[in-house]
Amino acid sequence: MEARIARLESDVSHLRSDVAEIKTDVRALRDRMDTRIDRIESKLDSFATTFATKADFDRFAEQADKKSASLEAKLDKGFFWLLSLQLGIAAGMLGAMARGFGWI
Repeated sequence: MEARIARLESDVSHLRSDVAEIKTDVRALRDRMDTRIDRIESKLDSFATTFATKADFDRFAEQADKKSASLEAKLDKGFFWLLSLQLGIAAGMLGAMARGFGWI
């Protein structure tokens, strides 16, 4: 009976040390999250002060729309280029397979 109790006590001591390590990790994580949230809040505050009026925000929205339109045009051009490249590779691969298997 004494051996069992001693074993249980040693197991409980391991559990206590593990829980203590977990607590320190959670505290460190909480501190890191607090600092990051504070940084985000400060950035949002500076963003809010940047757009003090609706006209400022509307001007920013216009600029963002123009930039997104130009980016969309570039992406469309890149998409068609990529699609034609893939079709060319597929045609070449099928041609090589046809020649290799004696289809043509």
